[in-house]
Amino acid sequence: MAGIDVSGLGSFIRDQRDQAQMSLRQLAKAAEVSNPYLSQVERGLRKPSAEILNRIAQGLRISAETLYVQAGILSDRSGEEIVTTAIASDRTLTERQRTTLLQIYAAFQAENGASSQSTTQTKPQENESENERGSNV
Repeated sequence: MAGIDVSGLGSFIRDQRDQAQMSLRQLAKAAEVSNPYLSQVERGLRKPSAEILNRIAQGLRISAETLYVQAGILSDRSGEEIVTTAIASDRTLTERQRTTLLQIYAAFQAENGASSQSTTQTKPQENESENERGSNV
C-alpha cells in the first residue's frame, strides 16, 4: 500500500465539502470528529485512518471508496472516469448500492475486455483462412 497523500486528500475533502455547501463544523459533526481534527486533515497536517475516512465520506454523502482512492489506500478503478465518478457521487443511492453498481460495471468491463482480446486474437486466424481461400481459387 502506498503512503497517503495527505495534502491532496485534504484538498479533495475540502472541495467535496464546498460542493456540498457544508461548513467545516457541519461536516465535523456529521462525521463525528472534532473541528480542529477535521481542519488539520483538510490542511494536510493529519493522516486520517480508514475508519475516519469512512466517517468523513458518510458525512459528505460520497463513496468511502472515493476517499480511499484519493488517499492512495485503494487503486483507482479502470474504466471511464466520468461513469465511476457519477456512480460514486450519486447521493440518491446508498453506499451499498454505489458499491454494487461499481462492481457490476467492473465485471462488465472485465467481460468486455476478455471478449475484445479474444476477438482480436481470432481475427488474424480468420484473415489467414480468407487468404488461403483466395489463393486456392
